[in-house]
Parts: sequence; C-alpha cells; structure tokens
Amino acid sequence: MSQQTTSTLLMVKPHGFDYNKQTAEDNHFQKGGTGLTSAEIKRQAFLEFQGFVSQLKAHGIELIVFDNLITKETPDAVFPNNWFSTHMDGTVYLYPMFANNRRKERRQEVLDLLTQQHGFRIDRIMDWSKHEDVGLFLEGTGSMILDRPDKIIYAALSERTSKELLKQYSREIGYELVAFRSYHNAKHKEVLIYHTNVMLCVAQDYALVCLECIKELTERKAVMDSLKKTNKTIVELSLDQIDHFAGNMLEVKNKANESFLIMSSRAYKAMNDAQITQIQQHSQIIHSPLTTIENYGGGSARCMLAEIFLPRQEK
Repeated sequence: MSQQTTSTLLMVKPHGFDYNKQTAEDNHFQKGGTGLTSAEIKRQAFLEFQGFVSQLKAHGIELIVFDNLITKETPDAVFPNNWFSTHMDGTVYLYPMFANNRRKERRQEVLDLLTQQHGFRIDRIMDWSKHEDVGLFLEGTGSMILDRPDKIIYAALSERTSKELLKQYSREIGYELVAFRSYHNAKHKEVLIYHTNVMLCVAQDYALVCLECIKELTERKAVMDSLKKTNKTIVELSLDQIDHFAGNMLEVKNKANESFLIMSSRAYKAMNDAQITQIQQHSQIIHSPLTTIENYGGGSARCMLAEIFLPRQEK
C-alpha cells in the first residue's frame, strides 16, 4: 500500500529568486511592491530559505538541497514540487509548465543528485512536457493533491491545471479524479486559484480545506464526500486564511516516524486556536518565516518541498 507521507524532501536554493512577471499573470498571491531591490529580495529569500532548512533538519527530517546555479533564468526554482513528482514504484513524472521560464527548472542534474549521491532508484521517467506545445499544463503537486493510499487526485482547474491532462493522468496511474473550480478575490474580482495546494492539504489522517473557495455546491459536496469517505478529519479554512497561505502545508515524517505539519509562520499566525488544536491531535507543527518568498514568489512552505517517495538502490 502506498504511503501518504515521506521523510525525505528535496529543496532548491533560491539563488536567482525574484518577482516572476510571467507567473504573475494568474498567480494573484504574488504581491511584490514592498520596495525591495532585486538584490535585497534575493538576500532576504536566501536567509528565509536557510532558516527553513535549519528548522526542518532540527526536527530530524531528511533534506536533499540542490544548489541551483542557474540564476536569472529561473526566478521560481525554489518551488520544485511543480515540475516533477516521485513515486514508490520508481517512477518520476515531469510536468508541463505554464510559464516559459519555469520550464528551465526541469533539470537532469536534480534527478542525478537523487540517484548518484543519495542512493535512490529511478526506474522510469514519464515526460509530459510535450503538452506545453499545445498549451496544456499540469504543474505537479501544485496542480494535484495526491491521496496516495486511497488513490485519489484532488485538483482545482485553472490555466495551469488542464482537465484533459488530469483525465489522462488519473487513468494512467489508476487514481480517481475529484476535479473542481476554486476562487478567491484578487483585484476586486473573483478569479480562479492558480494551484490546488494553496487551498487544500491532504495529510494521512486529516485534511485542511477552504470549502468556501469552491462556489459550485455539487463540486464542494464531492470534495467533502471524498474526504469523509477516506476518514479524514476536516479542518476548514477561510478565504482570508488561505490568502495568508494557511492551505499551503505539507505533512512529513522524521527519521523517528514522528508526524509534522510544515507551514510558514504567516500561515500559522492566520489560524485560530481550535484549528491548531485539531492539527496537533495528529501532527506537531513546524513553522518558519517565509514572507519575502511568499510576497514575491506567490508560494509558501509546501511549494518549496518536493517529496521523495522513490525506492532505495540495493547495496
């Protein structure tokens, strides 16, 4: 049976981090506008990254950190969960990306780091990037929340999350698809949320979800019914809370098999005591300040973490 959580995460250093105009077209979580120079943005992002890494390591979580040396060309490389995913059968999927400059993040060196230096086994690579040529996108575990043990994909449709590709993907991996549309307010109007993982987090025994984002009641019911059917404790989030990245979280295990829910300090401060108590019945909370990365990148803690589910090489 597949496991929902891993104890190994890959992160990418934000050497070239900056406000990405290409992704700002539909990522309204990117605020920018705090008056920092490009050099100051990079310096602050690097400090936040290093602090985050230190927090995770202090709790016994295995981290693989890739030193991204392509700088100006990849301002969003700090968010590796969008371009690849790993699976327990030794498969790696490469995904079609919406922004041209994000396509440069797909690098063989990252996969080589896993196999050559960290002892993981990759048996096959499924490259879906060709769909970019026809304008169809599916941005990894940003677009899709995978309930691996129950074989369910939750996906909020958007310009970056093609329903056509979702159907193909779910058939290929043998998962049930729960697709819906989710909205938030940006620039005085309702717009589609660009990635599912800012409004939904599915952990082993619980889920955090912003149901009020899902305007269509039949779609909302389908999400609720699926979470209940799989015996998840549901922690409801508000629109205001997800605007503070309270949906952008990830459950991981450490080397002692202890459960942690990882989030930014901004997300943690946005939650109320009852929600925190619900989470702490299942997981300890790790939070770290990521304000610059959130404001300029439009992503938070979960986006920065690529889960490694690959098998180990035989010695």
